[in-house]
Amino acid sequence: MFTKSLIVKLFFVVIALLAIASFISVRTTEPSVTGIKDPKVEKLKLTDGFKAEHLYSPSENNYGSWVSMTFDDKGRMIVSDQYGSLYRLKIPAIGAENQTTAIEKLAIGKAPNVDTTGMGYAHGLLYAFNSLYVMINNGKNNKEFTRKSGLYRLQDTDNDDQFDKLTLMKELVGEGEHGPHSIVLSPDKKSLFVICGNHTDVPPLDAYRLPSNWQEDNLFPLIKDPRGHANDRYAPGGWIANLDPEGKKWELFSAGYRNAFDMTFNEVGDLFVYDADMEWDFGLPWYRPTRICHATSASEFGWRTGNSKWSPTFPDNLPPVLNIGQGSPTNLLHLKDAKFPAKYKSTLLAFDWSFGIIHAVHLKPSGSTYSGEREEFLSGLPLPLTDGVIGPDGALYFLTGGRKLESDLYRVSYIGNENTAQVAAKPINSANALRRSLEQYHTGGPNKEAVKIAFPYLKNPDRFIRYAARLAIEHQPVSEWQDLALNEKDPIAQTQALVSLIRQGKGDKKNEILNALLNINFKTLTQPQQLDLLRAFELAFLRMGQPDATMKPKIIAYLDPLYPANTAHLNRSLSKVLIYLDAPDAVAKTLKLMDIKTEPGSNDLNVETATASSDLILRNPQYGADIAAMLANIPPAQHTYYATMLSLAKVGWTPAFQDKYFKWYYDAFGYKGGRSYVGFLDRARKLALKNVPESKRAYFDKLSGAERLSKNGNDLILATAPKGPGGYWKLETALPLVENGLANRNFEQGKAMFSATTCKMCHAMRGEGGAIGPDLTQLGTRFSSKDMLEAIIHPDKTVSDQYAATQYSLKNGSSVVGRLINEDKNYYYVSQNPYSPEVLEKVLKKNVVSAKYSSVSIMFGGLINSLNADEMKDLMAYLMSGGNDKNPMFSAKTEVKKDGK
Repeated sequence: MFTKSLIVKLFFVVIALLAIASFISVRTTEPSVTGIKDPKVEKLKLTDGFKAEHLYSPSENNYGSWVSMTFDDKGRMIVSDQYGSLYRLKIPAIGAENQTTAIEKLAIGKAPNVDTTGMGYAHGLLYAFNSLYVMINNGKNNKEFTRKSGLYRLQDTDNDDQFDKLTLMKELVGEGEHGPHSIVLSPDKKSLFVICGNHTDVPPLDAYRLPSNWQEDNLFPLIKDPRGHANDRYAPGGWIANLDPEGKKWELFSAGYRNAFDMTFNEVGDLFVYDADMEWDFGLPWYRPTRICHATSASEFGWRTGNSKWSPTFPDNLPPVLNIGQGSPTNLLHLKDAKFPAKYKSTLLAFDWSFGIIHAVHLKPSGSTYSGEREEFLSGLPLPLTDGVIGPDGALYFLTGGRKLESDLYRVSYIGNENTAQVAAKPINSANALRRSLEQYHTGGPNKEAVKIAFPYLKNPDRFIRYAARLAIEHQPVSEWQDLALNEKDPIAQTQALVSLIRQGKGDKKNEILNALLNINFKTLTQPQQLDLLRAFELAFLRMGQPDATMKPKIIAYLDPLYPANTAHLNRSLSKVLIYLDAPDAVAKTLKLMDIKTEPGSNDLNVETATASSDLILRNPQYGADIAAMLANIPPAQHTYYATMLSLAKVGWTPAFQDKYFKWYYDAFGYKGGRSYVGFLDRARKLALKNVPESKRAYFDKLSGAERLSKNGNDLILATAPKGPGGYWKLETALPLVENGLANRNFEQGKAMFSATTCKMCHAMRGEGGAIGPDLTQLGTRFSSKDMLEAIIHPDKTVSDQYAATQYSLKNGSSVVGRLINEDKNYYYVSQNPYSPEVLEKVLKKNVVSAKYSSVSIMFGGLINSLNADEMKDLMAYLMSGGNDKNPMFSAKTEVKKDGK
């Protein structure tokens, strides 16, 4: 027998999802679905041969939401609540009869001398050197917990098993989810490494492997995030430092990250980082997916604020090992110490909070660095992963929670038949050894042998070796190698050496440097070498200023015949430099490229990711909504790049060119990107408007779509857009407003909100709307306002299998999440994108191992949160009336005005 709330759920569960033009009325069947046992374990999709156990639920016991963990020297786990205390756990052994987890709250000192401030708010924990190291990440205005952000050391000096000594090793200026993060032990177990997000200032340090004269270094017109994110954050972004156990000496090791929460060393001592993306940049040319980076000595990974993020092709930063895709990285660990089969001994586990996936990244040496192959090790719907560690027993322990969400502790162990014994690490290859030998010159001060040893490796075919050699040279006095750089005959070595001279020189050799670059035969170089050369020109302009009147025409004459090139990467670099130089034909050539739908070599710009964006949508509808919308109407990123660069162009325009250019913006606003897509375009549009005659500015403003935009330029004006301000609607706040009466409601506004909240995409009202969800015309005659509000506000409370997403586990370890639409003898046809429902993923039946329904509703949450109280009441009146404007709830019809400027 269906309950009333379940029936209501069937009406609402597909709001904003799967708006398929015509429903395929074919009888379909799901593969056998696993029966529910422990729901916290049953929701997990786990690789064959492994067993998961749910050990503890801190949130159910009022211990908060845990985000960091470590094991002490007695095998006990220590954890931290994100916004609370530290706890120590004694966890039952695998297979133990008594499965009770003992827990105690940690204090500093003992009665009566307990430090009442307490300890917690830790993003990172590490037990080493008979100490507990704690990375506190705390807001400066937090009155409940007053310890400042920074690295702390706790010690037990009297051996009573309680910490009694607290030392602040270094205060760090940074807080929040981009603040100070994790701590790990060095491979030789003699020092510590710490990692911080891009909202954490680099404090004064004792040494810098990456020279500290960093700059933004991008000719691209700087547009900061239109919504204000990281607008006051500049180079070098997130960073890693190495320090001794007492914190007496700190050395910057690597930088240029956005918000890497964690790092780990592999079995031969190479360091890896899992860095974050900026999801608001979806669809824009500077979007960078989450990625695994090999953090070598003095490495730079090019995060910069707003649209100024560096291309991975730039020689002064390094590329990732693997682009994972969209997500929210929280943890990275290596399985060298796990009791797992041999295939995992050179494997990273990368945790994604947003989409609930633990990615296994199998590393393979590739020259002096690595390549990575990804498989899905574990996932869940939902599974907000926060931290993980390999325990003393060789099992994987991991936490879920964060942001005060429900939190849980799990253990994963191997129960298969393969050998899990430790495997001796293979010796590093010769390329890796060479890179490390060069990296020794990144620290310890100048070395008389460094230039002689490193300079020949500037032309090495291995990019990481070239980088290590260049940084070794940059650490030496410029006088020792300046003439070598200017007179080098090999074009590859000279390009790298001149990049170093531009970065470290005094700027007094500008013309000599530019002449040296002009003497390099561009056409004899490979594309990567050509990009390096163009980057050298760009850095010269940035660091040493515009070329003089004699040099400028020479550079234009050298570069102009090369543009346009035969690859999209080269065209980006050439357009940037030529527009900056005011080359006469740059505008005409660039606009012509914007006529090409698919530019030659544009596939090189498509960043290949290990996860398919379409597969992420239904794993987390809240985050998946933006992905779904973008995939249905993808912006032309290359054209956006050109348009943004042209916003600086002051010469080469004709009236026809200007009309064409500004009309492009009007059309571009029709595409769908991340939250900042419209704002970035509007800021570029406004930069361009500054370059037109004042008498024509209003004309081009209108032509380029000004009337389509909100006052702040961050959003499009929609006819049915809510006026707001909205809020986080809860049943207990919304229901009284509705139950107190819906007299004199505005019918037209209620109808408009039915569309604005995307109900109309899937549901019909009096014959208008979608056909996938049930017709809502009779809803008000059968259900109460409480039933309706509960179904809208809490879509996950009851999830019918009629509308649930299914996770298909495949033989290769991956999985596919979506809604089954059709099937035949050989395939399941699965819809993954609600905004492109006609695009179906074909899943070969013989590859499906199992399937399980998701406990998460595929209805998006928060659909009414953009509505103010009147708009919410008008929507409810519209639903309860069945779309009947003659219902007594409504006063005379009132037109709904657009959200004007």
